[in-house]
Amino acid sequence: MTTPHPTVGAGPRPRGRWQQTVRSTEFTLACLAVAGYALLAATTHGAVVSGDTLTAVFQFLAVPMVIGLSQMAVLSVGQMNLSSGVLTGLCAMVCAWLMAAAGLPAWLAVLGGVLTGAAIGLVNGLLVVLTRINGFIVTLATMTIIDGLRYGIHGTATYQGYSPGLVSLGQRSLLGVPTVFLAAVLVAVLVGLFFRNAMLGRKLLASGGNPLAARLSGVSNDRSVVVAHLLSGLLAGVAGVIVVALSGSVNATIGDDLLLPSFAAPIIGGVALAGGVVSVLGTCLAALVIRLVDVAQAQYSVDPDWVDLIVGAVVLGAVLLTQLRRGKPGGAR
Repeated sequence: MTTPHPTVGAGPRPRGRWQQTVRSTEFTLACLAVAGYALLAATTHGAVVSGDTLTAVFQFLAVPMVIGLSQMAVLSVGQMNLSSGVLTGLCAMVCAWLMAAAGLPAWLAVLGGVLTGAAIGLVNGLLVVLTRINGFIVTLATMTIIDGLRYGIHGTATYQGYSPGLVSLGQRSLLGVPTVFLAAVLVAVLVGLFFRNAMLGRKLLASGGNPLAARLSGVSNDRSVVVAHLLSGLLAGVAGVIVVALSGSVNATIGDDLLLPSFAAPIIGGVALAGGVVSVLGTCLAALVIRLVDVAQAQYSVDPDWVDLIVGAVVLGAVLLTQLRRGKPGGAR
């Protein structure tokens, strides 16, 4: 969650908190989401207002939300995880394989998928710390390795027909709200509590915000990097399980299109690339805005390449705007 800058002046202003809320990235994204949905409803003759469409919107919002939080975890310490998308696909394949081929019960397969993500995240963090190579390079390498593993081990096979109960849970709704979306919201709440209240989460933010000051305060920056990558991998594993529950079939292409959304959601949501600042709510709202762009693409039959172009341009604009707000255009004083 972004810590508001203190207001400079003679004394507290009665409406200071409201003004800060209105100017926040989260408020802007919430207004943008409402306006975008209203525009879609008006221009599609209410097609996006139907119950089936709304259910689909929130069902397929779950994965972008969780994968955005996965990227946010490593951004909190100023790192990046380029392997988050393909790792989500690998975890989905492991989970499906454990059920379809190994015959394990769904709960064990789900645990296996999540632990696979956590284990690879741990390896990413240890490689960064032990080699002192930038996380961008390390996760670029592990992304390539994981991509090869997906096709090398499983080939182009599609796993389907696994646990009807898990698939049914993925399609189910509670009071009209998809269960997978509720699961993603629960994950977001837990991540938010971790960074706001847990000592370990606050240490991650301290390491990302000012590594030297954190070290002088007794915080191990190396440990923070390892924990951040571990959390990122764990959340990628959760996203993989959601994919399995949603789709009913899994193959090696799962995750190929998740790299851009994984960065877009936290960056547009106000997370600092340099570390030290996270925004769970902003990340989730940005994922919703991106999801609405996907809905618009389907409703208006827009070329998907244009959607990627728009999202990429918005990400670049968000980064430049952050730099300008800090008074450091282009990263230079």
